[in-house]
Order: sequence, then structure tokens, then C-alpha cells
Amino acid sequence: MKSQQPVLSRIIPAFGWIKSYEPTWLPADLLAGLTLAAYLLPAGIGDASLAGLPPQAGIYACLFSGLIFWLFCSSRYTAITVTSAISLLVGSSLGTIAGGDLPRFEALAACTALLVATIAFIGWLVRAGAVVNFISETVLTGFKAGVALYLASTQLPKLFGYKGGEGSFWRRSEHFLVHLKDTNPAALAIGLAALGVLILGKIFLKNKPVGLFVVIGGILVASLLGLEARGVKMLGEVPQGLPPLTIPAVHLADLNTLLPLAIACFMLGAVETAAIGRMFAAKHRQRFDSNQEFLGLAAANLAVGIGSGFPVSGGMSQSLVNESGGAHTPLTGLIASVLILVVTLFLSSTLHNLPQPVLAAIVLMAVAGLFKVSELRHLWRADRSEFIVAMAALLGVLGSGLLRGVLIGAVISLVQLLRRASHPHVAHLGRIPGTNRFSDQERNPNNESVPGVVIIRVEASLFYFNVEFIHHVVLEQVNRVPETKLVVLDLSTSPHVDLQSAHTLSVLAEELTAREIRLQVVEARSSVRDRLRAEGLDEKLGGINRFRTVAQVVEEFEREHHAVTGPSHVKAALTLP
Repeated sequence: MKSQQPVLSRIIPAFGWIKSYEPTWLPADLLAGLTLAAYLLPAGIGDASLAGLPPQAGIYACLFSGLIFWLFCSSRYTAITVTSAISLLVGSSLGTIAGGDLPRFEALAACTALLVATIAFIGWLVRAGAVVNFISETVLTGFKAGVALYLASTQLPKLFGYKGGEGSFWRRSEHFLVHLKDTNPAALAIGLAALGVLILGKIFLKNKPVGLFVVIGGILVASLLGLEARGVKMLGEVPQGLPPLTIPAVHLADLNTLLPLAIACFMLGAVETAAIGRMFAAKHRQRFDSNQEFLGLAAANLAVGIGSGFPVSGGMSQSLVNESGGAHTPLTGLIASVLILVVTLFLSSTLHNLPQPVLAAIVLMAVAGLFKVSELRHLWRADRSEFIVAMAALLGVLGSGLLRGVLIGAVISLVQLLRRASHPHVAHLGRIPGTNRFSDQERNPNNESVPGVVIIRVEASLFYFNVEFIHHVVLEQVNRVPETKLVVLDLSTSPHVDLQSAHTLSVLAEELTAREIRLQVVEARSSVRDRLRAEGLDEKLGGINRFRTVAQVVEEFEREHHAVTGPSHVKAALTLP
């Protein structure tokens, strides 16, 4: 049994840290759990509204995911919750499939959570945690900004007290502007009041549960002033108690329809959860296992799927609240869920008089955190191509919808990766003045060229998808120096050469030989030397060994051609930077 314990602790990290739990941590964890619950409740209700689901669906999602996630997560501070991006993705995708049938809508949303759990579990089994790194931060910045604008277009009509439009961001925005004359003054007044309190709380009461007080205040004001009679729409009945734990009743054919949505929800959830975990791990110098978070997401979404919720992931703002509240361990997630359970069992009926404009204000405040102007401004200043990528993701969301926007973002990320991998940096080396050392001539314009010699350093592995580019760059450099007699190819920064690349180097050597130019490979690593020798390239590449350096080859060439380089070059150390 002892030999199995470490394995069990790796699968369920809570079994490891709970043994060393110190009683002095409990008061801080209790307080952090209370604060977290105060944040999760309004978020659950608001995001359920975004998803087109009744408020209890959001509460159930926060409740059941929180009861499970703390056991499996590797990050001490990550809080599992519903998120605006995933909620809107679910709502915009399932609305047409359900066809206005609310029970079917709820079943499809819960089934989507089960599919997300399945995908995450498979990801954990194959240790695919690194896949989250394939979605770049630039794409996420643009995607979140697009989501923020789309979210605003869905909530502004509620804030003004009239029914919103349907369809794309542009159609919803047009509907909002055309129907401004239908504004309900009472709804707008309480909505703006709630938004004002939230903004002031954001400025002066950071990481405090202002949202909970806004919910309570909205309920009290609506009850005392009879706002429902004045045409202000209320949240309505929230069932008391827990739902039956069951597999959602959907058709087998629905699984295929829901799969793209589930993949998109998983991508968003995995990237967000991993980003949160990495952030806290770097800040607190702790270990973070992105693959373990897959298992946490799988367990949490499994619980949500059989508990009548919809997909969940790590929430950035809730996690920050959890950390700043003084959390020591993931136990705060369990504490918050227990408090939500109490509300669900005994206090849910009090949510009936929560005005919809107040709920819209809470959602709009969350939206503000997604649209980060400072990040877009930084991209514009730092790298225009990255800015264009972010704007493509943003416009993809606004023009094609959230699901296609996610896919557009993923494709853009992969295209970026392939473009960079297929065009690695190929440095043209020159001699550092007064030495026999060589460095990148582009970065050091004062470096001296060696007459008759072109020195190239490939700063990447050579693969079938980038070797033609490298071939082209080498020939381009040779053509710029008509008197070239020797090409030195430094492979010290190329840890791998595949079969096609070896063949391309052979072709390159033949092309250069036909022009009476010798190709010499130096500084190749052992695995690269083995590959080149196995392909019979030893002689073509000037003799492949681990001892010859760029400096030695250049010096030999200069001796052979009686080139005078000065005494300082002869005495210099024969090493590369």
C-alpha cells in the first residue's frame, strides 16, 4: 500500500498537501472561502444569464465544480467557476440547436460539460498539457476583446430595460441603438446605480465582495420600491434545493453536434486555467503541472455535467480574489462550495427580486476586465504584426461568432507557429574586430567579413519544413559575395537534423561544388553528426568532426590563400561566443 501512495498523491494532489496542513492556516482559508463564495454567486447567476440558462444552472455549476476541483488541482489559488467567454459561447451555440426548448437547452449544456470532461481526461491520459501553449497570448488578447464587445451588446439592452436583439454583434448593436427610445427609466436608474457602486468598489475596495452587496442592495431596493410593477424585469424564481444527479437526456446524434462546441470550451478553459496556474506558480515560486489541471478540469466538468450545470474553467478574477483573501491551500474552493450549498438549500428564494439591470451591470463590469486597451496598445507599439493577429481574432469573434472566433484564433496561433518555425533565424557571422571570435553581423555591424568566406549559423533544428528556407538563405548570402570560395555552416545551435534536411544539405554541397565553392560543416552535435555520416555526407561536408571550430576553419582557409589578418587574430582564443 505504501508504494501506491505516491502515485495516488500525484493523481489527487490533495492527499499530499492535506497531510502537512497546519491548523493555523484554517482561519485564513475560511475567510478566503467566504470571500470567494461572495464572488462566485453573482458570477454564477450572471453567466447563466449569458448562457441563456436559468440562474440555478450557474449556481449548480459553481457548487459542483468547487466540491471536486480542489482535490485534483495543482495550483493552490486557482478557483473553478463559470466564465463569461465560455457562457456566451454556450448560449450562442446552443440557442439554435435547442429551438426554444428550455429543458432540452439545459440537457445540451450539461452534456457539453460531460464532453469537455471527456476531452480533458483524454488530454490528461496522453499528457497533452503542453497543448495549451499553442494558443498565443496575442490571439487570446484579441479574442477576449472581441468577447467583451459581444458581451456588451447582449447586456446593454437589459441595462436600459428593454429586450435585446438577436444574431451577430453588429445586428445586436444596431438593435440597441434603434430601440433606445424604449428605455425604461426605472431600470436604467437602478442599473446605472449598481454599475456606479461596482466601479467605485473596483477602485477603492479592490478584491472585496462588492458584487454580493450590489446583489443584496438590488433585491432590497426592488422590494421596497416595487420596481417590478414599474416594468423592471426581475430574475424570477430560483428553485430551492439540489437537482437530481443524472446523465443529461440527449440523443446520440447530439454528441456529434456538440463536439465542436465542447472542443472550443475545452480550449478556452484549458488555456485560461493554465495561464492562472503559471502566473501564481511564478509569483510564489511553486510547482505547477499543466497536465494535472486537465484532470482537475475533467473531474469538475464531470460533476457539473451530472449536476445540471454547464462547462466551467479556472476564473482569473475569482482566483485573484482567492489569493488576495489570504488562501493557503485549495481548501478554500471546498469552503466556498459548502457556503453556496447553504444558499442553494435554504436561501435561493430570496433571489427572486434581483433586478435584471443589476445583473447586467455585474456582467458588464466583468466584461471590462476582458477588454484590455493597454495590452492592445502595447502590441501596436511593440510588434505591428502581433497587433494585426490580435485584431484578426477580435474581428473573427465579432464577424463570425464566438465558436468560429475560437477556431479562427486557434488557426492563427498555429499559422504563427508554423511561420516562425519555417523561417528560423539564420545568422551571417563576421569576425569581432581584434579577435578570432565570430558573432551575428546583423546585430554587430562593426564585425569584419572574411574575404572569400561566408559563415552561416542556423539557430534552429533543421526540419523538412524549414530546410528549403535555410538553403535559400545560404545561396542568397553566397550570391552577395561573388568571390566566395568557402561556406562555413555552423550547426552548434541545431540540436536536430531530419532525413530530408540531410538530403538538402547534400544538394547544397553539390550546387556549391559546381560553382567551385567548398562547404564545411562545423560544431555539429553528436546526434547531428551521426545523422549526416549515416547519409554518407562526411566527405561532401568537408569532414564532420567535433573538434573543428569556425575560427580554425577560417584560419586554415586564410593560410591556404595567404590572407593577412594581423597578429591579433593569430593570438586570439579559438572559441565561439
